[in-house]
Amino acid sequence: MSLSLTSSRVVSREPRWPPIAAGDALSSDPPTPGSGAIRIERRGGLSVAERICAASPLRLLTPRNHGDAAWVFTSSFGGGLVDGDRQRLDVEIGAGASAYLSTQASTKVYRSVSGATVALRARVDEQALLVLAPDPVVCFADSRFQQRQEFDLAASGSLIVVDWVTSGRRESGERWAFADYTSRLIARLDRTLVVHDAVALRREDGDLGDRMGRFDVLAIVLVLGTPLRPQATALVNELENEPVRRTPSLLAVATPLTHQQMGTVGCVLRIAGPSVEAVGRSIRSALSFVPSLLGDDPWSRKW
Repeated sequence: MSLSLTSSRVVSREPRWPPIAAGDALSSDPPTPGSGAIRIERRGGLSVAERICAASPLRLLTPRNHGDAAWVFTSSFGGGLVDGDRQRLDVEIGAGASAYLSTQASTKVYRSVSGATVALRARVDEQALLVLAPDPVVCFADSRFQQRQEFDLAASGSLIVVDWVTSGRRESGERWAFADYTSRLIARLDRTLVVHDAVALRREDGDLGDRMGRFDVLAIVLVLGTPLRPQATALVNELENEPVRRTPSLLAVATPLTHQQMGTVGCVLRIAGPSVEAVGRSIRSALSFVPSLLGDDPWSRKW
């Protein structure tokens, strides 16, 4: 059995949310459980949270850091997603602002019948930066999880996204034992669709453990935006003579992203590995430039 990591651009299905135009307002105070909104603005040389609101069971935490970017961590009362949970988060990064958005811990998805869903919608304005780097999703046996992440970048905006999933509670014998995991990532740059990517892992399509072989973690890393062109190009060039890197434990592939008018604007890196620790180290290595962008290292005590 072999696992092939490929990058695809899927444009056949129009996203359900329209593109966010500059000046559009995001949602008002969340009226439904699990909804939240974040607005980060540049004030006096620092990026600050102008608006943070969340409805239980969603929680938003804003710890201090040593850099000039705002840090926000999501959390959940109960420690995970249960059957029927619907979580939605709207994010706006104002012109010139920077933000790091992560999770307090891995996103645990408990056994469910109808499943849990997570939706994130973000706008990144001119010369702004959003780094979205949560801990991985951990789906318990017989759980169902659907995620949709949608981003709109201004022409000079920058975006880094980490999206990864583990095989579950492997030590408890629940390796790839969930029923359904679906994650969709959509990104537009200057109102032009450049990424529409989906991962679907369903038990009904065949035994997931057999299909995944030795791998227990799958990850996608998106680097997008003209200010990040040098970093994205370096990642692609690193694998230029070896489009798919195979090691005894890891499998990785990098694919460039292009814009009709702007040329190369980023890349997608895909990684499959045997553990969170191994894949985490690979992600940190690929994104070694991020701490300098934020002015602090968010991963100094993680992964």
